[in-house]
Amino acid sequence: MATLSSATNCRSSSSSSYSSSSSLFPRIHHQQHFIVSLASPKPLFNKLSFHSNQPSFSFTPAPAPAAASQDGAISTTVPHIENETPLKKVKNANLSVPPPQESKGITPFRLNKDKSSVTITVVGASGDLAKKKIFPALFALYYEDCLPEHFTIFGYARSKMTDAELRDMVSKTLTCRIDKRANCGEKMEQFLKRCFYHSGQYDSEANFAELDKKLKEHEAGTIANRLFYLSIPPNIFINAVKSASISASSANGWTRVIVEKPFGRDSESSAALTTALKQYLEEDQIFRIDHYLGKELVENLSVLRFSNLIFEPLWSRQFIRNVQLIFSEDFGTEGRGGYFDNYGIVRDIMQNHLLQILALFAMETPVSLDAEDIRNEKVKVLRSMRPIQLDDVVIGQYKSHTRGGVNYPAYTDDKTVPHNSLTPTFAAAALFIDNARWDGVPFLMKAGKALHDRRTEIRVQFRHVPGNLYKRNFGTNLDHETNELVIRVQPDEAIYLKINNKVPGLGMRLDRSNLNLLYSTRYSGEIPDAYERLLLDAVEGERRLFIRSDELDAAWSLFTPVLKDLEDKKTVPEYYPYGSRGPVGAHYLAAKYKVRWGDFAGDQ
Repeated sequence: MATLSSATNCRSSSSSSYSSSSSLFPRIHHQQHFIVSLASPKPLFNKLSFHSNQPSFSFTPAPAPAAASQDGAISTTVPHIENETPLKKVKNANLSVPPPQESKGITPFRLNKDKSSVTITVVGASGDLAKKKIFPALFALYYEDCLPEHFTIFGYARSKMTDAELRDMVSKTLTCRIDKRANCGEKMEQFLKRCFYHSGQYDSEANFAELDKKLKEHEAGTIANRLFYLSIPPNIFINAVKSASISASSANGWTRVIVEKPFGRDSESSAALTTALKQYLEEDQIFRIDHYLGKELVENLSVLRFSNLIFEPLWSRQFIRNVQLIFSEDFGTEGRGGYFDNYGIVRDIMQNHLLQILALFAMETPVSLDAEDIRNEKVKVLRSMRPIQLDDVVIGQYKSHTRGGVNYPAYTDDKTVPHNSLTPTFAAAALFIDNARWDGVPFLMKAGKALHDRRTEIRVQFRHVPGNLYKRNFGTNLDHETNELVIRVQPDEAIYLKINNKVPGLGMRLDRSNLNLLYSTRYSGEIPDAYERLLLDAVEGERRLFIRSDELDAAWSLFTPVLKDLEDKKTVPEYYPYGSRGPVGAHYLAAKYKVRWGDFAGDQ
């Protein structure tokens, strides 16, 4: 897969540069991918055929999808699939003749870098995700010269809009937050000139065919690579994929797929979704995105551990007493209640974001920084985890609360949420990894909305010092004599280590001090948004931060049984006031394993 030259230069200028065999060498066949954002749709196609004389797809429609269930989940029954799909057969066929230089290990892209182009089509361009995240991320990449020389951005949505109106809409969301090496206003103007718009229905092959004609006008004479980002509701995802694949696939380059969470609601729906995707794509063509994996401090986890001798020897049950993964938001589900009620906090945060961070934290040293080597180690961690017991889970839901003369609503006050909803907005769980490194160490997860503050952090609490000479100086609070490593993912990114220290003076008074790496103080540059990193990876074909299907299977197999128990037993969540620290039950869960949550006032 050809590495785009300007993007490669962008990577090489940064402090963290990773190589990947998948991004250095091109395949000699046409790769067909799509960038998508979805829940768990029912496949619309039973059969895929590929005509070797023309790189287009034809589909046989599947039976009409079943009605949605009461909880809003979409049926994911998958039709029979042959052992070898036509697309896999095509991949083994020599449909395109590589240039003579390819046999010498020289990529066609590098020989003809001016002959290649990338078109990024944002389907659902008028939506919030596109306006707030995708377009700003693309502009930031352009500003930093990380996008290829020949790139074009298209917006596609049902709204009637001209190119000028799209540019005006996008311009309102772009910011000059990056360091001012160049005139931001000029760069913004140049960027907007590369943005175009096409109006069409998401299920219209004819409308996507019209888009295809416009794309070809900009791609004329180049190897056309296409990125489709479907920023649309899950219920219209499959229609858009069908229309785009039939009418707007690249004829001589690649088209890629990013699948954004939620990846189903449980093991069954997730497996059905994966099976449906693999009717048309192979695993190495599917990019499952979890934007938390693109965050700077999560990226830094492996660097912190594997490049610092002081940490790796301590990274085990011998020295670590417990690990806490904490996610909290100081706002509720206002505006998203209808979506959130179908998933809940466990599916929305714990099963993906926090579990992915846990896997990166706990994995063994990979053979290399290659995507497959890293993902192999993450899968081993997930498969080593003990099934979650219902007794090790606490769920809660926020209720209304008045503070400072302001009345904050309850979760069920949202008109899009059923008044008797039992969907948890808070969850805490104790997880265990049954392997030699982590046997017996509790990994405590906590995630909630409408809490006292906003934070995402990893807290590593070390064991007590054996025979501590200064034990008497700490009194009965033994927790205050232990070291703690805190990795604050957001906000105010930081890494700090709590140590015991003598207070200056003639007496022997001890204090806890922080060895603090505050990013805003140490580094002057702006920290990139997670979407910037992941979009760049998608362009380059770098898969290290994307989730493999067996990772997804292992993650769902861990959480599905306990989710089923909670729903079958109609477990009533513990109610907690809006703006509080969450249910009291979370503290009893921690105490069960002789742990104290680290996110207390005065213990930050």
